[in-house]
Parts: sequence; structure tokens; C-alpha cells
Amino acid sequence: MRQCRFPYQEAELCASALALEAGQRICIVSCDTLIVPPRVLVAATEQLEARCGVPVANQLICATHTHHAPSTIDFLGHTPDEGFCDRLQEAIVEAAAQACRALDEPGSAAELLFAESQEASIGGNSRYLLRDGTVAWHAYAWEDVVRPTGPHDVDLPVLALRRPSGEMAGLLFSHCVHNIGALIEGARSPGFSGLAAQELARRHGGAALFLPGAFGSSHNTGRFGSTENIHAVSPAECVHRVVEAVEEGLRLAETVSVPPLQVLKRPFTWRMREFDEAREAAGVKYWAEKYTPDRAEGLQETFRIMREEMAPQQGQERQASLQVIRLGDVALVGVPGELFGRLGLEIRRRSPFRHTYVVGLANGTIGYIGDRRAYELGGYQLWAGMQSPSAPGTGEAMVEQALAMLGEL
Repeated sequence: MRQCRFPYQEAELCASALALEAGQRICIVSCDTLIVPPRVLVAATEQLEARCGVPVANQLICATHTHHAPSTIDFLGHTPDEGFCDRLQEAIVEAAAQACRALDEPGSAAELLFAESQEASIGGNSRYLLRDGTVAWHAYAWEDVVRPTGPHDVDLPVLALRRPSGEMAGLLFSHCVHNIGALIEGARSPGFSGLAAQELARRHGGAALFLPGAFGSSHNTGRFGSTENIHAVSPAECVHRVVEAVEEGLRLAETVSVPPLQVLKRPFTWRMREFDEAREAAGVKYWAEKYTPDRAEGLQETFRIMREEMAPQQGQERQASLQVIRLGDVALVGVPGELFGRLGLEIRRRSPFRHTYVVGLANGTIGYIGDRRAYELGGYQLWAGMQSPSAPGTGEAMVEQALAMLGEL
């Protein structure tokens, strides 16, 4: 675990890594950032391959999506903190190198344990249909709510490495809820899921990694909900419940038989969305003036600037990457963005493996990735902007390519 310290923060911001080897070596790195920016990702993967001999195709680097770290994005009014990005790059490489060195030490053999736990009480699908036909983002009243617009994945997989001595060499877990919520308002923080990972590392030793799932349409109730949210769960309670869910998984975990590891990383081609400027501007204006009147003008201007930047790029092809990793009967699917729950569940339902889990914000990001119906409904996540640059149908195409790749394993 490589750490980056800042003043006024309640816990370390970390890049944490696990390396596994069975026939070939893979390395998984989880970073306490909103996203891993492209220039950091490219440099870190190249350095990791040169330093540790792990091919880029065998590296999965993701962000935890904490909203409480220095900026790594260049839209929505933010600019990257380049100093932090430099330290992030160094931390990724050092954490991965440390994990790889541990594999080469005598007595490093470990068995892989797996269980599917669950945490259903701290979050849910946050895209509510409101009575005026719009989709909620936050700051709505419960009497305006009709229903959630999609499903929410409550499963929480736990994978752990246990040495013959019984000590834990490391663990990872995943959950499909936005990692927003610090114990101290305004503090730098890895967010409640990152805090849970650090508590688990203290209890069990080794690195503990949180991997975000298909969380694009789900939020924790304490941060998003009605203006009188009686269902709110505090960040401290979120930490506790996530830790307990992982502990339950560790109690139930059984050994996974792992033949030689299998990994595929392939290019994924997508297109920039096309949009009607007047329609998009009107949609943002209506929602902002009704639900966030105190900052309506600023929100409209932010999205106007993003649409202006996107306008000449409409319809252009772009490339990202998809990755699948097989660990016996368990498969991980690394997707480059914030996949909506419906799409993540579709991958899981149709996968040829008994246990399949999406890892979001893996190896880059193309922002929110909704299903076609979600684009029709609109809402903040799918307003035209750099937070959601891809065309409708991108999510469905991603699902099909991921399933084809799983079929190849």
C-alpha cells in the first residue's frame, strides 16, 4: 500500500495492490481518487510492465470514485491537481511493485477464498422518476417520487488470499454504490468504502482493496435522497455495515480452485453522442430552476460549456478497453466507466461463469454508461456533457462484447 498524505484529511489516500500468480501474473490496483486520469494510467501501466514484467493486458487499475480527494478530472468546473496526479502515478507503480515483490518471497503461496456476501441497506437506485416526468438527482421531496427507474445490485463479493499459516495475505471486495461520504464534512477522505477497506486491512493484515461495481445509477442514501430523507444512513454507519458485510463473507468463504489464470483485455470502440442543443439546454434549465434554484445559472453554464466543447465531436469514434479475468468459477469484468445497474446485472445474468462481477472505472473511464431506456428518461447522469459523452446503445454494446470475451475464457 502506497500512501499520499494531505493536510485536513481524516485518513490516508492510497493506491492499494494485489498480485496473483497461477500460470501467469496479474496485478489489481485500487486508487482512492475520483478517476484515474488518462496520462497517469498510460504512464503507470508502462512503468509497471517495465519494472515488474506484468504485461499491460494483465493489469487492472481502477478508481474508488471517492469525491473527497484532489481533482483528477477536467470538466464540471474542475481542473486536475497535477501535483496529486504525479504522486498518484508514483503510488500506483510502487504499490504494484510491492505486491509483485511479495509474490517472489519464500512462503508466498496462498489459497484463494471466495464468498458472495450482501449489503442492501446503505444505498439503492437513485434515479427516481418524479411526478413531473423528470429523473431525480438529489434535493427532491418524497411526495414528488413515483418509483426508481431501474434495479440496484446489492451483492458484495469477497475474495481473499490466505497463507498456509492462516494469516491473510490480502483481500478485495466490490459493491455497487457511489463511494460518496466522509466522516468529517469537507475533509480529504477515501470515502466510506475506502475507509472500510482500511479498517479491514488493519484487522486482517495485507492489502484490502475496494473495487467499485456497476454503480452508475446507485447512490448511498445519506448523500442523495429527499430534502427530508428519513432513510439516510450516515457515512460512519456505511463504513460499519460494509465492514460487517465483508466480515460475513470472510466467515463463509470457501477455497476456489484456480487453474492457470486467464485474462483478456481488448479495445472497445464507441461513439460520441449526438444531441439537440436547444432540447438539452431546456432540460437542464427546467430541472436546475426547479430543484437547485440557488445554483441554477451556474449549473446551466457548466453544461453549456461542455456541450459547446462536445458539439464538433458528435458521432466521432473513440476507443476504450474492456477486460475480463477468470479466477476459477469467479470472473471479473473491468469496464471503463460508471455502468448502470441494469447493464451490470445483464452481464452477471448471462455470463457463462457461476460468479461474475463488474469492476467499474477500470483502466480509464468514459463517464456514465446508461442503458437505452435511461437515455430516454434523461437526468443529470445522462444530460449531454463530458460526464456522459457516449451515444445511446454504448452500454448494450459493452455488455455484448464483455459476454463474448467471457465466452472465450
